[in-house]
Amino acid sequence: MSVFLEQLLDRMAPDLSRLAAARHGDPAAVLGAHRHGARAVVIVLLPEALRARLNRRRDLTRWKDTPLFAWCGRAEGLPERYVISWEDAAGQFHETVDPYSFRPLTPVASLRRFGDGTGLEAARVFGAHPERHGGVEGVRFATWAPAAASVALVLGRHRRWPMRALEGTGAWELFLPGIAPGSRYRFDVEAANGVVTRKSDPFGRQFELRPRRAALVVAPERFKWTDSGWLAGRRRSAAPSAPLSIYELHLGSWRRPGERFANYRTLGPLLAEHVLTLGFTHVELLPVAEHPHDGSWGYQSTGYFAPTSRHGTPDDFRWFIDHLHGRGIGVILDWVPGHFAADGHALAKFDGGALYEYADPRQGLHKEWGTCVFDFGRPTVRSFLLSSARAWLEEFHVDGLRVDAVASMLYLDYARAAGEWLPNGAGGNEHEAAIEFLRLLNQMVRRDFPGVLTFAEESTAWPGVTVSSAAGGLGFDLKWNMGFMHDSLAYFHEDPLFRRHHHERLSFSVTYAFAERHLLPLSHDEVVHEKRSLLGRMPGDRWQQFANLRLLYAWLWTFPGKKLLFMGGEFGQPDEWDYRRELPWHLAADPAHAGILALVADLNRLYRSTPALHALDHDAEGFAWLDCEDRLRSLYCFERTAGDSVAVVALNCTPVPRLGFRLGLPQGGVWREVLNTDATCYGGSNVGNLSRVRAERDSAMGRRHSASVTLPPLGAIVLVPE
Repeated sequence: MSVFLEQLLDRMAPDLSRLAAARHGDPAAVLGAHRHGARAVVIVLLPEALRARLNRRRDLTRWKDTPLFAWCGRAEGLPERYVISWEDAAGQFHETVDPYSFRPLTPVASLRRFGDGTGLEAARVFGAHPERHGGVEGVRFATWAPAAASVALVLGRHRRWPMRALEGTGAWELFLPGIAPGSRYRFDVEAANGVVTRKSDPFGRQFELRPRRAALVVAPERFKWTDSGWLAGRRRSAAPSAPLSIYELHLGSWRRPGERFANYRTLGPLLAEHVLTLGFTHVELLPVAEHPHDGSWGYQSTGYFAPTSRHGTPDDFRWFIDHLHGRGIGVILDWVPGHFAADGHALAKFDGGALYEYADPRQGLHKEWGTCVFDFGRPTVRSFLLSSARAWLEEFHVDGLRVDAVASMLYLDYARAAGEWLPNGAGGNEHEAAIEFLRLLNQMVRRDFPGVLTFAEESTAWPGVTVSSAAGGLGFDLKWNMGFMHDSLAYFHEDPLFRRHHHERLSFSVTYAFAERHLLPLSHDEVVHEKRSLLGRMPGDRWQQFANLRLLYAWLWTFPGKKLLFMGGEFGQPDEWDYRRELPWHLAADPAHAGILALVADLNRLYRSTPALHALDHDAEGFAWLDCEDRLRSLYCFERTAGDSVAVVALNCTPVPRLGFRLGLPQGGVWREVLNTDATCYGGSNVGNLSRVRAERDSAMGRRHSASVTLPPLGAIVLVPE
């Protein structure tokens, strides 16, 4: 080593020591090639090298017992892109271009848009991106950590590379040549107080299977989609007048071979066949964004841009969606922007401070769930979340986003006692930043992705959830009708003998049915946490339980609003859902359970083929009670209309058959009994009307015509004019 180089390195010792520990905020100021008059000094970081050479000819000298090597020589003739060759402990030779010879590569304009909240493509700015620069293949790594003292890229378990801070942006970057897709990486983030925490990439596109936490470098997308026809036509299926019947499922427990998770490519054909047989129009997946804990069902996410590796790769997930689209089935994702997992390896306190979450626990902590609340007032957080939504829609062709726990976002005092929350500037409990974020989300989806639907799981009476943001609403397409769900399940849980005392639980549903555009859910939340399964909630002996469940389904499918049923409900699963085990599919062979399957298929067929049952789901003009006052006999009769299409529904909510019941009808002639939940094919006793009744000129229920009908025990009938 020359005297000049030795003295220079001695003066640089503090910087070199920090570089050796991969804890330097500006590694490019030291590493790489730098001129000193006529001389050039090259300092390189080689974490696993025993010896190294510059451009295959000049020996590099190790600095003390560190992974740093240096060379000093004439500056003339040293190329901008020089090659480092080195030998590892196993005697293997390697060659690479010095990563610190590259200038900053992340677009500054994109960083500025991310910083001011207008950036919608953060996944293309941050994360790991295989790229070619200056003729060199490599991976550009970038992350967001404005308060960090240093950030190091960690490859595998041990190789650590200090990243460059892009001044004034809060971003950190490193272009590393020779890195292949599939490489594992994380970040060592040094907080201002000197504490280093190993973090997963918030913008990672794929992760190792839990409990491992590293992100994987993903190759540029080359998946060949075949769903252009579906995408071109999905605006029609998303129209308010179109039928929408959703099968909600948890991929990890729908089908599960032993203790393993089924691959997306295995699940796709099985799911498509099942859904088509039952007649659902869409599937809705419980969150598939990467998450560390199976028991959270995906609702405590850590990877907002990555489908969970439990079921395969991102391309496997694309294949899954493409296959469903090819079979005519839409795909809705449960998406969770309200809160995120507090696990220390992920977003929480990412750069040592509250970067994604509110700093004050009265705003930033969900005690009920043990999660962190996104700081919706921060422009970078809005960019992060909007970019996440956009990635699912753009890169994975998803047809809808169901936003979880909207109420927890709208109210500052959600699940908080007095003194545990902070009011807004006007002293109220409205979370104004979250409200604005939801409006921005829906504006983006409506503007850039025609035909994509957004759903709000909103459990309060917040006004204007499905009103456009221009008119002061939140802008969602549909709101989950939680009131309908709770009232209906509470009513059907009652013993039929006492239902007369709770008659208004069903009749009252109409008073709020058209306040918003509603989806009627019988969701996963209703079959867990000791609530029992839907079948298990039904009173009576086994026959009555199944009859009650069939009656509940007839009520759901004929009441105004779009439909959603959680998996297992289609065959009357007797036990609560258990995320650790696949559904008890063997029960589908039992006649009573098979009857439920047949009924769900026929309800979907009737719903989709009868405009009266779907075209005016959100319009009070399409619904009229014929009789909702017969509490003594627990009877409900109503009609649904849409143009020339009409259907009359009668529900008998007691086990007593009603013979010779005079049912008012809007027109005379023959009416077909297109559905009877007591039919033997559904497991019933076959009490009914032999498929037809004739309406006579005999007024009843405010209609000029009526027919004498038989109402089956704990059963429903649907009549349409012939």
